[in-house]
Amino acid sequence: MDEKWSGDWVAERLGVELVGDGELRELLGLALRRNPKRAHLLVSNVLGKHVPQRPSVVHGAGHELGERVRDLLGETEARRAVVVGYAETATGLGHAVADGLGVAPYLHSTRRPVEGVAQAGGFEEAHSHATSHLLLPERPDLLSAPDRGAPLVLVDDEFSTGNTVLNTIRALHERYPRDRYVIVALVDMRSEADRGKLAVFAEEIGARVDLVTRARGTVRLPDGVLEKGVALVAAHEEHPPPAEPEPRKDRPVPVRVELGWPAGVPDGGRHGFTPVHRAALEAALPDMAARLADALDGVRRVLVLGFEELMYAPLRLGTALEDATTAEVRYSTTTRSPVLAVDDPGYAIRTRLVFPAHDDPADGPGERYAYNVAGAGFDAVVAVVDSAADTPALHAPGGLLDRLAAHTDRVLLAVVPSYVPSPSPVERQEAAMLSAPLRGPAFSSYAADEVGWLLQDLSDTTLEAPTEEREEAIQSGGAHYAESLPVEYQPTAQYQELFRGALDTSAARIARAVGTVTETVLAERGPRPVLASLARAGTPVGVLMRRWALHRHGIDLPHYAVSIVRGRGIDANALRWLAAHHDPADVVFVDGWTGKGAITRELAAAVAEFDGFDPEIAVLADPGGCVRTYGTREDFLIPSACLNSTVSGLVSRTVLRSDLVGPHDYHGAKYYRELAGTDVSGLFLDTIAARFDEVADAVDAEAKELLAADRAPTWEGWAAVERISEEYGIHDVNLVKPGVGETTRVLLRRVPWKILAKRGAGADLAHVRLLAEQRGVPVEEVDGLPYTCVGLIHPRYTRGATGASGTAVSAVAEAATEAPAVTGK
Repeated sequence: MDEKWSGDWVAERLGVELVGDGELRELLGLALRRNPKRAHLLVSNVLGKHVPQRPSVVHGAGHELGERVRDLLGETEARRAVVVGYAETATGLGHAVADGLGVAPYLHSTRRPVEGVAQAGGFEEAHSHATSHLLLPERPDLLSAPDRGAPLVLVDDEFSTGNTVLNTIRALHERYPRDRYVIVALVDMRSEADRGKLAVFAEEIGARVDLVTRARGTVRLPDGVLEKGVALVAAHEEHPPPAEPEPRKDRPVPVRVELGWPAGVPDGGRHGFTPVHRAALEAALPDMAARLADALDGVRRVLVLGFEELMYAPLRLGTALEDATTAEVRYSTTTRSPVLAVDDPGYAIRTRLVFPAHDDPADGPGERYAYNVAGAGFDAVVAVVDSAADTPALHAPGGLLDRLAAHTDRVLLAVVPSYVPSPSPVERQEAAMLSAPLRGPAFSSYAADEVGWLLQDLSDTTLEAPTEEREEAIQSGGAHYAESLPVEYQPTAQYQELFRGALDTSAARIARAVGTVTETVLAERGPRPVLASLARAGTPVGVLMRRWALHRHGIDLPHYAVSIVRGRGIDANALRWLAAHHDPADVVFVDGWTGKGAITRELAAAVAEFDGFDPEIAVLADPGGCVRTYGTREDFLIPSACLNSTVSGLVSRTVLRSDLVGPHDYHGAKYYRELAGTDVSGLFLDTIAARFDEVADAVDAEAKELLAADRAPTWEGWAAVERISEEYGIHDVNLVKPGVGETTRVLLRRVPWKILAKRGAGADLAHVRLLAEQRGVPVEEVDGLPYTCVGLIHPRYTRGATGASGTAVSAVAEAATEAPAVTGK
């Protein structure tokens, strides 16, 4: 008895007939769409979308069509051609056709708009559930056709009525007229009436239009088939048999595999893919496949599962995996196309997994599907997504990874970096003049992947000046604080012990704040924010946020450190580099804490001159009420504030001086390699990260509460600083440093006058009291203070305000020596 054809179920119930070439039924099955515009769906067995197939078969089908196109065009015209594939179904097929040509660039249409990339064309697909196609090439001239040359090769999985292709050619011909088009499809299913349209259209536009297909045929539809199909779908979904097998209870935990995707190679053809890109990818595929094979050791049957438009990258990983392992490898992808599932040998879609979209689609949330995966006997699934889709929703209960884990022994996740198009030629030239970020161990004691420093290395330059000299120059207007560095404070053994004790005591509280601010950022600025910490106080926080995202969600966030200088603004060259390598809208600025909010205001003013950047800043602690994205608004001891470079990767504060920083330079900083013996940067990070699991439940609750709350800045801290400045006769808010972190900086770097401490403040001020004692600075306990403490820099400073030892003296002739307690009025 012959094996059932996977279109029998539909054919028997709707009277649909598939007539054509001998291999037509081997290539196609039938299913029912959940779409009122068309009842039936031709399900390809070699496309790799709905039906898992050997990757080599899928790629080979497209490659063979591409070879035929090359033979049709000839070598010279093939080199001038551009290949365009259709989203989402034919993005991989079109890319394989371009591989067959071998010498042509490739572009596919997309339904994912990309901010900052100009649209070079678009068209509609009338019968589709998601109709709008965008063309977003990185190179504006990719689709141009000088002298009407450069043939355009259009690739779709099926050529059914021809309307989509005609719409495409009509739209593109108006902007980029050319003399020749080639239409490529696996199957040509047009009716006789539709075949005539193409010839008429070609004559109308004055161009040659050729057709290359693997098989030809037609679908014969009886009268009323659309209504019958809609009714059949409705009846079946009202009382359906199970569309997926019983899920397993002992679900495996998904494991991330780092591919080592080659730098600069796009994840697909959304913005263009050139022969140079192809050569780089081919060279890298064996190594990436080896990594997957190592992670799949012992697996017998594996599915490489792509993601919607991301079809080519997982397909090529699959073909390479076939060569790297003895396992049976199959390939298919998820889709946004809703199709009825019927577990019958005569039906093409046997099972359906349903999960929510996880790439923040432009048309809003919705269901997504993986067909013929459940119950197919795969003992491992490799889910391949781009980084834009590597979001919390992917990892959430009920998300794709969770749904896959219910039906296989092993789930691997491989993330391909989403390609970011280069900026304009002028911006590219400017960015090319900027150096790549500095990374450890050459610069800083942080690991290379923890942070990239958008700074220039001034380690061999003498920049330090005695604290008293710096203070006098700053207050007299003779110098800016960023033009020199204070001598690095070397903590005593007693102070180091105090730091370690404070770290142990506060680690859980800090971990909780790290988790809360990171979850808030992921929820509001996802799916893949780029962290830009304000060097240097923000950098340890940025590293911790990155670690939280990786630990809790498997999301590897890019992290850079940039310089901002009060009164001088942010490093413009650092922003230009970020804009050239990332979407500015994804950049989230990070700092350690807020004091009175001066840097918050400075940042807002600075980034206003640059398109696309969001001036909002995320901080670990916001005691001043200056921001809306924070981990806590408590003013407590963050141990990284206790020290200078030895808790910040051995990097100095940043320097901006005209004789050192030119128009195409980053701000500068020093790497104090000689302090490696006292470096506690790693200890600080590891101690806090070790508490992540402990605080996870509390973080989830706090983040949920914060996301629903009114977090508008109150600027309470700024008001308190202004009040203190007047009441203590200082009359300069820049000399009032509120909060534990800022007070510590005053004691370490400036000439302190006195410390105001909230009455009853305990362990959070132990290090402050010790430093104040060492420097002879009085600590006054006051009532009504909105901060745990406030540091006052010596007003109207001259070097006579300190004794020979550098400690503060008890009286200052030009400053008020008596001041009322802060009452909180």
